[in-house]
Amino acid sequence: MGNIIYWETTFFNITFAAYVIATLLYFYFLLSSRGNGGSWASRLALTGLVTHTVAIILRTIEAGRAPLSNQFEFANVFAWGIVLCYLFIEWRYRYKYRVFGAFVMPLAFVVIGYASLLPKDIRPLMPALQSVWLTIHVSTAIFAYGAFTIACGLAIMYLYRASKERQGTVGIILQKFPSLDVLDDFGYKAIAFGFLFQTLLIVTGAIWGEQAWGRYWGWDPKETWSLITWIIYAVYLHARFTRGWSGKTTAWFAIIGFICVLFTYIGVNMWLPGLHSYV
Repeated sequence: MGNIIYWETTFFNITFAAYVIATLLYFYFLLSSRGNGGSWASRLALTGLVTHTVAIILRTIEAGRAPLSNQFEFANVFAWGIVLCYLFIEWRYRYKYRVFGAFVMPLAFVVIGYASLLPKDIRPLMPALQSVWLTIHVSTAIFAYGAFTIACGLAIMYLYRASKERQGTVGIILQKFPSLDVLDDFGYKAIAFGFLFQTLLIVTGAIWGEQAWGRYWGWDPKETWSLITWIIYAVYLHARFTRGWSGKTTAWFAIIGFICVLFTYIGVNMWLPGLHSYV
C-alpha cells in the first residue's frame, strides 16, 4: 500500500510539472512570431494527461473505489477532465486551433494547483457516499465542468479579439486567433456538450439523494447552485436558438456560468456548508 501511495504522489507531481511547462509553452507559442513551442506544448499536455491517468488509477487501487468522494479527488479529476476535453479538440481539428491551449491550460493548472493544496488522505466512505450513483453523478460533473471551462477560455479569447478589432489593433497574438465566428461557434458547442452533462448531473444527483437521504431534492446549497448554473446555461442556449444571441453577450454568459461552476464547487463548500460539504 505504501508503494502505491508513493507512486501515486510521484505521478501526480510529474503531472503538475507537465501542466505547468505545457501552459508556459502554450503562452510562448501564442507570443512567438515564429510560432515555436506549440507542438511541444501539446506533447507535454498529453504526457501530463497520461501520467495524470496513471495517478488516478493508482488512487483507485489504493482506495478500493472510484476517487470521487472528497475535495481533493474531485479537483484532481476535474483538472483531468479539462485537459482531456481540450486535447480531444486539438486532435479532432488536427491541431489547427492549438492557440486555445494558451487560454484553457492555465485554467486546468489553477484547478490542479488547488487540488495540490488540499488534504490527500484516504478515509472510509460515510454511508451517503456508498452508492454507485455517486460515481455516475460525479462523473457527469467532470465532463460538464470540463466543457464549461473550455467555453470560458474561448469566451475570454472572443472578448479579447473583439476588443482589439474594435481598436484596430492587429498583432502577433491576433494573427493566431481564429475568427470571431469560429470562437463563438466553438463556445456554443462546448456549452451544448456541457449542458447535456449538467442536466445528467442534476438528474443523477436527485436519484442519489433519494437513496442517501430519502428525497430527490432538498434545496441544499450545492443543489441550489447547481440548478442556478444549469439555468444560466439554459438561458444561453434558449436565447441563442430563439433570439439569435451570439457574440459578446453570449461570451459574458459563458464567463458568468463558469464563475457559478467555481462557486458551486468551491464557494458553497467554504461559505454555505450543507449535506454536500464533503464534496
